Amino acid sequence: GWGGAGWGGWGGGVGLGGWGGGGGGGGGVLGVGGGGGGGAAAPRPAQLPALWRRQARYTLEFSLRDPGVREVMRLMGPRILGLLFVQLHFLVNTILASSLAAGSLSALNYAWLLMLLPLGIFAQAIATVIFPTFATQVAAGQREAMRASFVLILRLVIFLTLPAAVGLWVLDVPLVRMLFEHGKFDPSSTELVVFALHFYVLGLISHAIVEIGVRVFYALHDTWTPVLVGVGAMALNVSLSFLLVGTLLHGGLALANSVATTLEMLLLLGLLNRRMGGLQVAALGKSVVRNGLAAGVMALVVWLGVRWLQGLTGVDATLGVWLTALGGMALAAVSYGVAALLLQSAEARWLLQLVVQLVR
Repeated sequence: GWGGAGWGGWGGGVGLGGWGGGGGGGGGVLGVGGGGGGGAAAPRPAQLPALWRRQARYTLEFSLRDPGVREVMRLMGPRILGLLFVQLHFLVNTILASSLAAGSLSALNYAWLLMLLPLGIFAQAIATVIFPTFATQVAAGQREAMRASFVLILRLVIFLTLPAAVGLWVLDVPLVRMLFEHGKFDPSSTELVVFALHFYVLGLISHAIVEIGVRVFYALHDTWTPVLVGVGAMALNVSLSFLLVGTLLHGGLALANSVATTLEMLLLLGLLNRRMGGLQVAALGKSVVRNGLAAGVMALVVWLGVRWLQGLTGVDATLGVWLTALGGMALAAVSYGVAALLLQSAEARWLLQLVVQLVR
C-alpha cells in the first residue's frame, strides 16, 4: 500500500537529498532534487518479490473498449480536475508568501511538512488500508457494514490525530528546533515556522477526516461529489488567503487552509450522513469529548514536563533541545494513553487490545 511504499520513498528522498545537498556532496539544490526523485523510485524494486510470490504476471495490452478501462477513465477524470485545483492553491500560496518577509515561504512549507507527518502516518495510511474494505462492502451490498466500518475508522482517526494536533502545538518550539534549527536556520526562522504551525494544526483533524471521507465516496463510485466539494473548498481557501495575508502574513495562509478544510470536512460528513442513513453522531460526539479531555490532560502534563526538562538541561543546549523534544513526545504518548483509558475511551481499549495481540 501507499503507507509503506510512499513513506519509504519520502524517507529515501530525504536521505538521498541530504547526502546530495550537503556540504560534502556539493550538489546543492540539484542533490535535493535528485534525492527526491531517487527516493521516490527506490522502493519500487522492493515491491517486485511480493508480486512474484503472488504469481502476478503482466501483459502489455491497450484497449479503450475494455469496460474496466472505461470505468477507470470515468472515475479518474474528476480526480484529475481536483488535483489541478489543489496545485492552483499551492501556486497562489507560493506567490503570496513570496511577497512577504524573507523566510516566510520556507516557514510555511516547513510548517506544512510538520503537519503532514501525523497526517500521513495516521490518516493517509489508515485510509489507504481501509479503502479495499469499503469497496468490497459496497460491491457486496453491505451498506450497514460499510457504515459501521466508516464510523469505527472515523473514531480511531480522531483518537490518533487529536493528540497529534495538541502535541504539535505544545511541543512547537522544541520540535522545530530539533528538526530544522541548524546552519542558517536560526531562532528567528523557528519563530516563523511556529507561527504558521499553530494555524495549520487547527485543521489537522479536518484534513484527516477528509482523507477517510473521500475514500468512502470513491468506494461508492462517486468521484464527482468529493471533487466538487474540494474545488469549492480550494476556492474558499484562495479567497481567505487574499483576505488574511495582510493581517496575519504567512500565518493567514495557514489559517485559510485550516478554515477551508474544516468546512470541506463538515460538508462531506453532512453528505455522507444523509447518504448512509446516519453516522451515529451522538456516540461520535461523546467519543470526541472524552478523548478531548484526555488530550487536555496530556497538554498539561507535557507543558509541565517540558519546562522541567528545560530547567534541567538548559534551553539552548543542543542535547537539551533533543531531550526536551523526545522526552515531551514520550510524555505525550504515555499521558494521553493513560488518561484515555481512565476516561474509559473505547478507542484506547481497542488499540491496547491490538497491541497485546501483536505482542503475543
